[in-house]
Parts: sequence; C-alpha cells; structure tokens
Amino acid sequence: MFDIPNITFRGNANSLSFDLLKASEVYSKNEKELNHNPRKPHRINFFALLIVTEGTGTHQVDLKNFALKKGSVLKIAKGQVHAFQENASYSGFLVIFKEEFILTYFSKPSIESISHLYNYHLSDPLVENISFSESFIEEVTGEQAYENGHVQQNILAKILELFLLKLERVSQNPISTTKTNQYLLFFQFKNLVEEGFKTTRNVKDYAAKLSVSPKHLNTIVKNFTRATAKAFIDHYVLLEIKRAILSTDKSLKEIAFEVGFDEVTNFTKFFKKHTNQSPKDFKSTLKL
Repeated sequence: MFDIPNITFRGNANSLSFDLLKASEVYSKNEKELNHNPRKPHRINFFALLIVTEGTGTHQVDLKNFALKKGSVLKIAKGQVHAFQENASYSGFLVIFKEEFILTYFSKPSIESISHLYNYHLSDPLVENISFSESFIEEVTGEQAYENGHVQQNILAKILELFLLKLERVSQNPISTTKTNQYLLFFQFKNLVEEGFKTTRNVKDYAAKLSVSPKHLNTIVKNFTRATAKAFIDHYVLLEIKRAILSTDKSLKEIAFEVGFDEVTNFTKFFKKHTNQSPKDFKSTLKL
C-alpha cells in the first residue's frame, strides 16, 4: 500500500533551516537518504522554490502540471503535494527553507507579504520570466562558500527575503493584503481548516475557535478568496480527497473514513456535487 510520504527538511551538513540544492541533487538525496522517488507525489513540511535556469519541463503540484522554462520560479508551500518530472529536460535549483527560518530572521512586514505569496489559495504558484534568479543563486552560493560565520544565517535570510519580496512584486495577484488584521484572521482560519477538516466541515465550529461570528468569518474569507467560508472548506476537503486518490491504493471506503466521512454514500455525494463525477470515475481517469 502506497501513501503520500511526508518529507522533512534535509539540507546539507551545515544547513539547519535553509539550503540551495541543484535539481539533480534532489533526486539522489531523496532516493538515497529518504528511500523515496521524488518523481512520485510527496508532501513537504517546509517551503520550496524550484528555479529553472535552462531547458523546459513540467512539475506537478496538487494534481496540476505546471509548464516550466528558463526564467520560471515555482512556489511550493508547506503541506502541498508535488512530484518532479520523469526524465526532466531542464536544469535548475531547489531552494528549501523552514518556517522557523522566516519567523526568526525576516522582518514582520516581509513575513506578511511572503505568507501571502506562499498562500496557494490566493496566488498562482508559477511566476514566469524572472530576470533576477541568477543573481540570487550567485549570492547564495557565494555566501555558502564561507566555512562558517555566526552571521551567515542572517545574511542568507536577507538574500532570500529580498528575492521573495521581488517575487511578490511581480506576481500577478489582484488581491490586496493591506488589511493586516483581516488577513491574519483569514490565515488562522486557513490553518484551522487544514488541521481540522477531518473532524468538522462546519463554518460555525471554525468561527467559534476564532471567537468571531460565522457572518464575520464569511465576510473575511470572501474578501480574500471571493468564495464563502463553506466553499473554502469544501474546496480544501476536495483537494485532500484528490490527493489521497492520486497517491494511494486504499479503497474509496478507506479514504472516505480517513477524510472524515462516516458514510461512503455521503462521501460519494460530496465528491460528485463538486466535480460532476464519482470518486470511482475520477480514479479511473488518473494515470499514475
């Protein structure tokens, strides 16, 4: 039985929470150290940037294939499921960093902007025609060449912080996060849904945890996603179902119980309502 592997942060010897790896190194590292094929779906517990420097290819993130070319930067958020291309014809780098790295070294305004950048509910993961990736890679590799230094993590953080802020500026994202308090509430709601969707899909339950009214929560979610809080919850549940169907040979009944449905009939009705096809039909269309 194959379940989605959870991949933890593993940088090079001196990398505690940030690293820059050649894409080719990722394959050998995962296969040798983690006994996992990176070309198969896996979930990460850190953040990543896939930077393409030459060639073309694809990369799968949450069931969607993104076309890559020189100048592409693909953002992969903590908790997302992704897979590298078989026989990739592109070269590039993978930047990986833990949430603690951001929280420890970045400024508060930058954290808010970058959280927005990595919120895959709000922004497109793919940013194209980036002209400043090569200088970023040169700066990072240059700093990493130093044997050590108590300020190295600070310097690397500032290099990454500036790069992410530049990405935020060029990202095609029409949603503003100037209302900081509203955004923080939305972000808390998002985290609660991701942690508790198996237990409840009721807006009232999440509103109670956030000490706001369901009506207020609904308004906040609409401000950022143009969808209701209930639609947001259902969308995430549907995404988790698709992730499970894609990456396991468990029965649909087992999957239904694991994602919080007491009855398979309710599970099937939910899936069909949102996709116009049954889970069984969806599974049959997948090419694993």
